[in-house]
Amino acid sequence: MRQLSFMPNRRRPVSLALAAAALASMPAAAFAAEKTGMSSEGIFVLEVILLLVVGRGIGELLERLGQPAVMGQLIGGILLGPSLLGWLWPAAERLVFAGDAAQKSMINAIAQFGVLMLLLLTGMETDLRLVRRVGRACFSISATGVAVPFALGFVAAQFMPASLLATGSERIVSGLFLGTALSISSVKIVAMVVREMNFMRRDLGQIIVSSAIIEDTIGWVIIAITIGIATHGRIELASLAFTLAGVAAFMAFSFTLGRRIVFDAIRWTNDTFRSEYAVVTVILAIMGGMALVTDLIGVHTVLGAFVAGILVGESPILSRHIEGQLRGVITALFMPVFFGVAGLSADLTVLVDPELALLTVALVAIASLGKFGGAFIGAEVAGMSRSEGIAVGCGMNARGSTEVIVASIGLSIGVISHTLFTMIVTMAVITTLAMPPTLRWALGRLPMGEAEKKRLEREEVDQRGFITNLERLLVVVDEGVVGRFAAYLAGVIGAGKPTTVLRTSGESEADPVEAAHLDEIEKGAEQGREAAKEADEEPAHEAPLTRRTHDAPLSAEAVAKEARKGYGMLLIGLGRAVTAKGGFSRRLNEVAGAFEGPLCLVLKPAGVGRQMPRLGPGSGRILVPVNGTANARRGAELALAVASVTGAPVKVLYVARPGRDEPRDTVSHRRREAVLKDIVALADRYGVEIETAIRSRAAAADAIARQAGRNVALIVMGVARRPGEELIFGETTSGVLQRCPCPVMLISDARLRRDDEGREALRSGTGTG
Repeated sequence: MRQLSFMPNRRRPVSLALAAAALASMPAAAFAAEKTGMSSEGIFVLEVILLLVVGRGIGELLERLGQPAVMGQLIGGILLGPSLLGWLWPAAERLVFAGDAAQKSMINAIAQFGVLMLLLLTGMETDLRLVRRVGRACFSISATGVAVPFALGFVAAQFMPASLLATGSERIVSGLFLGTALSISSVKIVAMVVREMNFMRRDLGQIIVSSAIIEDTIGWVIIAITIGIATHGRIELASLAFTLAGVAAFMAFSFTLGRRIVFDAIRWTNDTFRSEYAVVTVILAIMGGMALVTDLIGVHTVLGAFVAGILVGESPILSRHIEGQLRGVITALFMPVFFGVAGLSADLTVLVDPELALLTVALVAIASLGKFGGAFIGAEVAGMSRSEGIAVGCGMNARGSTEVIVASIGLSIGVISHTLFTMIVTMAVITTLAMPPTLRWALGRLPMGEAEKKRLEREEVDQRGFITNLERLLVVVDEGVVGRFAAYLAGVIGAGKPTTVLRTSGESEADPVEAAHLDEIEKGAEQGREAAKEADEEPAHEAPLTRRTHDAPLSAEAVAKEARKGYGMLLIGLGRAVTAKGGFSRRLNEVAGAFEGPLCLVLKPAGVGRQMPRLGPGSGRILVPVNGTANARRGAELALAVASVTGAPVKVLYVARPGRDEPRDTVSHRRREAVLKDIVALADRYGVEIETAIRSRAAAADAIARQAGRNVALIVMGVARRPGEELIFGETTSGVLQRCPCPVMLISDARLRRDDEGREALRSGTGTG
């Protein structure tokens, strides 16, 4: 949790200076515009700059105070509008932000497209797997959390003064809109505070975020339907039935056939296009297409953008890098502009009227009590404790960015007046700023159960893991027994991850060798899904399996071309890849040299027979040499991942430098114990029982070879990839490949870049290699 009192003193003046500079830029820029007679294009650029700078500066200050930065962008727009700048200097405010219709349409166009971009990002952040994992509690919380404030908002609209409603708008339509506005929560704000409190992985934190996700989804569907009704000005049964049927059909298509279309479009673009940001372009096109579909069925485009974001966020090909590119442009440009424009539309000077001020206080009270009470009732129905119910109620009360989007849509289509819009924005700001401290207070009073503690420990191990964070796997195998064994291991490791298989022969696409490889991969993946189900974990989804064929034997250029599409690891299984001296064949060096990332090599030393092992409960052991390095831990993780699926027994051997046995209280002995303790914790995460041993009286290769002769089916080693064109992993690895009578699986780190090779050469001897 961020503690302001412990913030370094030099950072506070920086944040204050940013905010002060942002505020100081307002009159200076307005004065420049007034004196120089800027064109409409110049004023447009000035508007964007002011909204970006002022919003970012105030947002930075709020974030350092433990508040959401997005509120700073909204407050920045309020200060630049009639609430402050228009009150202090009306001429400057009219010149910059209240020009002619053509000039205003330019900034409004960016803001309207920003709404779609924000809904796309919101959908991408909607984790439906989290909703499925939490269970029924979030459904009851979201149901009552929407129903109670919706009913209160609808009733409140029936008693509001007519002056607060838009001209020509029916009270029933306004009531539907206001009820929806009061019932929706901001997933982004809720998730931010829960994450800041380190509660995102806690059971209650996941329930709060999942409930907000469901409320958001329900809210946008209701908003879309309400807007469809509002466009007709009244409720028409035939039109309402058509709208409901259209929304139902759109949602059904999107989450069935549409999901596959989106996944395939993103994967095809990523794998086919070589131009920059091609995937981002396709994502924006998908968003635009789905927004147009919802517009054609008579509801707002925001529903299409939101659903598109959900589907894009679930795509197995969407890497963190691509997601970061899209998030960057939305957060840096569209978000500050949209919320700034929304703030410009609010005029807080109307609240000097005592009647309007009292009505605003009443609206805040109705919204807060309705949301808190509804969520609390849902928590009681779900059987949660009273303290948990209070925390859930506090968490659901943040409207934030979502409320502002809803209010802006209502204002644009003429459902609410400017005065009511200002009241709703004020309510959104107050409830959002009040939510973080109240939720922190509520969460800080909740203890942690034993089962939850074990789950958090398991997830903590996953966060530091390599296999658990692997996004996409590239596999190169040949037609021999090594290739089939490597294909099976690829299925075990890559269960639930998109996998691409490159063939090393020029056979036809439908030959039986390739079919056997794909069968082995699917066999391993199916075992992985079954193991996850037995361990009571969320089973891995069936991920796409892609095959690439070539008219000639696979070349290094073909591997390099495929590698540019983005893979977390290259797994290679080639026959005759190990020489008698423990080196590697030219073919293996060429294929591996074309990949910059981590390698996983499945090798059959020269002295090993033709048959590869069958891993299982009754088979030989998997031997894992470790020495305390990060590469060695990666090898242990790989071995445990394989053992958790196959059921093969595992022995972890700590290989230390030759020497005498040291007393237990020495630093080196304690280090060995700490390393093995970490491996044991990793084994507990995977549900694998392991045997551990320490060998320090012989060279590492000798100790490993001696253990390999004792019923060992497979050796798994984490090694360091030395600088150079050829594969070199060190003397220990060469010795193992020369002397061990069983297959060896090596996992290495990424290849060093040329400008790093000289600097890292002395430190490249890490790992068991």
